[in-house]
Formats: sequence, structure tokens, C-alpha cells
Amino acid sequence: MTEIDVLVEALPFIKEFYCKKILIKYGGHAMIDDDAKSSTARDVVLLRYVGMEPVIVHGGGPEISRSMEKMGKEAKFIKGLRVTDEETMEIIEMVLAGKISTEIVSELIKHDGDAISLSGKDSSLIYAHKKPASKIDEELVDLGLVGEVERINTEMLEMFLEYDVTPVISPIGIDKDGNSLNLNADTAAGEIASALGAEKLIILTDVRGVLRDPSDPSTLIQKIRISEVPDLIEQGIITGGMIPKIETCVKAIENGVKSCHIIDGRKKHSLLLEIFTTDGIGTMIFK
Repeated sequence: MTEIDVLVEALPFIKEFYCKKILIKYGGHAMIDDDAKSSTARDVVLLRYVGMEPVIVHGGGPEISRSMEKMGKEAKFIKGLRVTDEETMEIIEMVLAGKISTEIVSELIKHDGDAISLSGKDSSLIYAHKKPASKIDEELVDLGLVGEVERINTEMLEMFLEYDVTPVISPIGIDKDGNSLNLNADTAAGEIASALGAEKLIILTDVRGVLRDPSDPSTLIQKIRISEVPDLIEQGIITGGMIPKIETCVKAIENGVKSCHIIDGRKKHSLLLEIFTTDGIGTMIFK
């Protein structure tokens, strides 16, 4: 396919998504590999220049764990969820809001984009409450300062988008008493996409998408209706860490997001290939 063919194929999608909000959840190599970071940032800037309104939410679990280790603090997890005491919460804020978020902004600016780093605490952007203790394996477990989203302050985000500024959001919530709460980044991305009425939620990962056979990349499932999800989980096709990502997508679609996409952020220009080509490169979840 020539470059002209690529542009011609992209044109209908550019028209369809013009002035539409695209929520991008950064994860995996898109955040840590220099080439992937640069490629993804360039893609986001291009989306803005062709008239879309990208919003970024990022995670940072591995970087948080590395920082905790450097400070002599052991990271503790229960069923994949980070136990968050006050000291851990301070480290989370330092890494997410103080380091990762500003690095992403710097990459966007390097490619002539305009962006701003935001914590979920800024102007109560992400208002949350502490996750209540719950039973895990018949034991009552309190994860500490781990939060659940209550509402999103979309007015602030709309203001930045109106002035062509891309928000880069750290998944940190604030409760009624002003306390910081650690939020799951995928969940926060889904809640923000829903609140903004985003056209798409795109989750960047280190896998191609949902595979029928995890050992065979050619078994990628390109499209999944939300009604098919329970059967795919029951069959063991959607498993492990993919389950909460898919559940986030299902909830976002039920709340008005048109489609969700799980794509491989290691692939160069993965965002553009997913949005501007007919086949895409990952798994699309839709109603």
C-alpha cells in the first residue's frame, strides 16, 4: 500500500472522528521504552492536529514498585491489588504526578503538542471514596488508601480541550476530607471516558489484544460484542489481567462510550493504525 493509499483510507475516519474525544490509557512499553514513548506521543499530537480531542490517563505500577524498593519499602499486593498505606500513597503521588505525568507532557511538547499534567486531586478532578474492606478468599481485607471513583469534574477537562491542550491525568483520587486515594488506572480511564462522552477508549498494553490462543498471535479476536464477553470469560479465552480491562471496557460502553480498543503499544504508530485503518491492529469491544 502506498502512502497515498494510506491517506485515502484514513480520510473517512478523520471525518468521522473530527471534534470527537479519544481517551487514551497509557501503559506498558508506551510509557517505558524510549522509541515507543516517542512514537505514541507523536501519534497523540497528530490526532490533535487533525481535529480530534485526545485525553491521556496513565498508570505506573512497575515504576512505583521500583521506587518503593529504592526507598527500602516492600510493595505488598493482595490478588493483584496494591495495599496502600500513607507512606506508599506518598510514593505513588511522587511517581505518578511528579515523574511519569510530566515525562509524558514533555514528550508531547517535544512533538509540538500542547499538554498539561493533572492529578485527579486538581480541582477535585476525580472525586472518590475509600474502597471498603471486602472478603478475599474468605478473609476480610482492607487495602488501605485505595479508592473507587464517584464523579469526574469534566468542566476542567472541557476547558483545556477547548484551548487545544491535551490533559495528561494521574489516577489519584481525592475524598471529601481531602485525602489522596490510589486508583486503578484502567478504571479511572473508563470513568473519565464515560463522563466526557468519549467516542473511543483506547487501552495501550504489551499484548496484541484478546487471543483465542495466547501462544498464537494469529488468533487475535478483532471484534467482540459486549454480549459475548461472559462466554469468552467462561471459556477461559479472556483470563487474568485481561478480565478487568475488558470489564472496564464493557462498563464504559454501557455508559455511552462508542467503542473500546485494546492494542499493542509496542507496535510503532499503534494508535494511528487502530483509528485510521479498516482492520485496525487490536481488539475492538463494542455494543
